[in-house]
Amino acid sequence: MNELIGRVFRFEKTVFPGSSALYGKLATHGQSPKALMISCADSRVVPELIMQAEPGDLFVCRNAGNIVPPFATQNGGVSSTVEYAVAALGVRDIIVCGHSDCGAMKALSKPETLDGMPNVAAWLRHSAAAQHVVNSCYPDLDGHDRIRAISLENVVAQIAHLRTHPAVAAAIVRGEMALHGWFVDIHAGQVLGLDGDTGRFLALREDQPLPVAVSSTPRMAMDYATVEAAE
Repeated sequence: MNELIGRVFRFEKTVFPGSSALYGKLATHGQSPKALMISCADSRVVPELIMQAEPGDLFVCRNAGNIVPPFATQNGGVSSTVEYAVAALGVRDIIVCGHSDCGAMKALSKPETLDGMPNVAAWLRHSAAAQHVVNSCYPDLDGHDRIRAISLENVVAQIAHLRTHPAVAAAIVRGEMALHGWFVDIHAGQVLGLDGDTGRFLALREDQPLPVAVSSTPRMAMDYATVEAAE
């Protein structure tokens, strides 16, 4: 722990001087992050490192299992972060990022391991849909393959929850918001992205279009209703 704490002094002495102009700009003009990333709190997954982000680039919310509870009237840290990012900061991209070997997804798969952790058990109920999908649709999987399937389906489930948040839903309709589902394979050093058109996760590649879970294409349900009525 002392070695870790000691890095704070290194930041002040060696890191900050090289970026003092950037920090000065951020301190004077405030932040305008390009994206919100909702990732797992796992110490092996570092959003800023994965995205090679500079200070001010990325708004981050981390929790066990990269979970986004469905919108509700009661307050919550994730809900407040999402609302602030969209309504106050004008973020136009939100990334839900899961990963391989996720402890939260392992616990979801084996609830008996959560004895003595009632808060964690209650939190993971927001991932129940992912577990049910895998139990119902991937019945032959077990071991690491089953955990990986739950982790991937959990990203899909949390994207669906994210769309229940009013600020997000309105931004999507206006064509001002895109949603991304990512999965970091720690062992391979690879990032997969959810393709909303096919429902599959594809490796992110420089020479290929970025997979997008929900695109920023404007759409108004009333437009379609008007067309149908006219016909």
